[in-house]
Amino acid sequence: MPMQPTSKLSEKASRTVRDTLNLRIRPDLRSLIDQAAELAGKSRTDFVLEASRRAAEETLLDRSLWLADPEAFAAFSERLDAPSAPNERLRHVLARKAPWDQP
Repeated sequence: MPMQPTSKLSEKASRTVRDTLNLRIRPDLRSLIDQAAELAGKSRTDFVLEASRRAAEETLLDRSLWLADPEAFAAFSERLDAPSAPNERLRHVLARKAPWDQP
């Protein structure tokens, strides 16, 4: 019997190790999550994992520490303080009315 060809992606997906995460949750919160997941077209698991991952990444990024020597920091500050060079895209954006100012 010949072997079926498989893609690298399906091989990797079949080897992906998954772990369990058990939560105790109030019924009203579970209902809220279920409603949101349904509206998003996702399973409860996918919805909770995506929201948890996003919150974890934001938390870690908010607490990242960037170290720079005084010269590098001065160069960085100069670039931040320097006016942006005019370009067509910037002119276009600045010429438009804000969405809340449009009739």
